[in-house]
Amino acid sequence: MKKAIAVLGCLMWLAAGLAWGQEASLKTLPPSVVKTVPEAGDRNVDAATTTQIRVTFSKEMLDRSWSWSQLSKESFPQVLGNPKYLDDRKTCVLDVKLEPGKTYVIWINSQVFMNFKDADGHPAVPYLLVFQTR
Repeated sequence: MKKAIAVLGCLMWLAAGLAWGQEASLKTLPPSVVKTVPEAGDRNVDAATTTQIRVTFSKEMLDRSWSWSQLSKESFPQVLGNPKYLDDRKTCVLDVKLEPGKTYVIWINSQVFMNFKDADGHPAVPYLLVFQTR
């Protein structure tokens, strides 16, 4: 699933502006999600001890710019406070309260909301984070 979303996002980005034959580099390609906590697809997340969702990108990101987007109100966690980046400027943290026995679905950017951006203003490839609590 992660690879399919990354490939789709890269194809969308290519169609949006990378000229055929132009050399791809970390500078020219959009940021992408490289790690999440909880991990995408995890079916055994402890709702009692998991108090944050962390998303790490491939590049340094623009501060105070994010799009934690809902698929539905029912599948989105209760948010406690504002998102923030760690000192590495690659990891965004969202404080949450999770419920046991629930599936959570969170878009990190989406087709509509694209505010996770790198320091140069390039939007991150949309990423669908799905996990379940026990």
